[in-house]
Amino acid sequence: MTAAVTLSGVSRRFGETTALDDITFDVRHAELFGLVGPDGGGKTTLFRILTTLLVPDTGTATVLGLDVVRDMWALRTRVGYMPGRFSLYPDLSVEENLSFFASVFGTTIEAGYDVVAPIYRQIEPFRDRRAGALSGGMKQKLALSCALIHRPDILFLDEPTTGVDAVSRREFWDLLEALKASGLTIVVATPYMDEADRCDRVGLIQRGRMLAIDRPGAIGTRYPFPLFSVRARDRYALIRTLRAHPHAASVFPFGDTVHHGDRRVDMIPSAIADDLRAFAQRHGFADVRVTAIAPGIEDAFMALMGTPEDATA
Repeated sequence: MTAAVTLSGVSRRFGETTALDDITFDVRHAELFGLVGPDGGGKTTLFRILTTLLVPDTGTATVLGLDVVRDMWALRTRVGYMPGRFSLYPDLSVEENLSFFASVFGTTIEAGYDVVAPIYRQIEPFRDRRAGALSGGMKQKLALSCALIHRPDILFLDEPTTGVDAVSRREFWDLLEALKASGLTIVVATPYMDEADRCDRVGLIQRGRMLAIDRPGAIGTRYPFPLFSVRARDRYALIRTLRAHPHAASVFPFGDTVHHGDRRVDMIPSAIADDLRAFAQRHGFADVRVTAIAPGIEDAFMALMGTPEDATA
């Protein structure tokens, strides 16, 4: 079976800015694929190409076996797209928005109700409320309902949880997992590394380039150094001190801790931890705690990015 999405050598420029640089990957049928990266990484440009809103400068892209340029009109009826910015009509009610988007695709709310019901039932009590007056989480569910009302074969979601609370984020991802279980192919872009763990596979994108594609649990194995969680009361001073360590490969804040990557790859972790602890104590951190940890997606992503200069090479 052919892949649900295939890109080969896709590039796109806007003037002097390269938004996408030789992008090649595929998405499997019934897969929840995450495109993970910071703002400006190229996620939205890529989504606009895959949903036929932009044309690539070079390379080819197919969705559901259809070319995004040559088969544009045939493809549009089979794709659901939820852009990053809330794009529904704020002066129309919840029900009016859903009815409008159904009519655009030549269908009705009744015809597509069974598809959107698990989502729409949560906001249906507010069907007469203006969309602009909804909370962030309710807007999110309405936008997803509008993207699904015509029964698409694939769903593209561009940063759907940006700006919503943690509970709404979790509920939204629960909905995505239920949709994926029904056989729907979903491609979701997110700047949040913790959301990547809920995808089948993820692609890390930075400055228009794909850095890695793999299962979330496997991405962390690409981190090349022993990694340690280091804690002390004065975290800012601790970061500066650890960056001066002669074997420091990377030192970054992670929540209330500091992640220290060490270049001594042939040294046992417990010995490195003892050395780091003694080093920090010599520099005045009497309360320092050092623990060897397994690297995660964020650690691998930052390592793959390299320095700002390396990232553009």
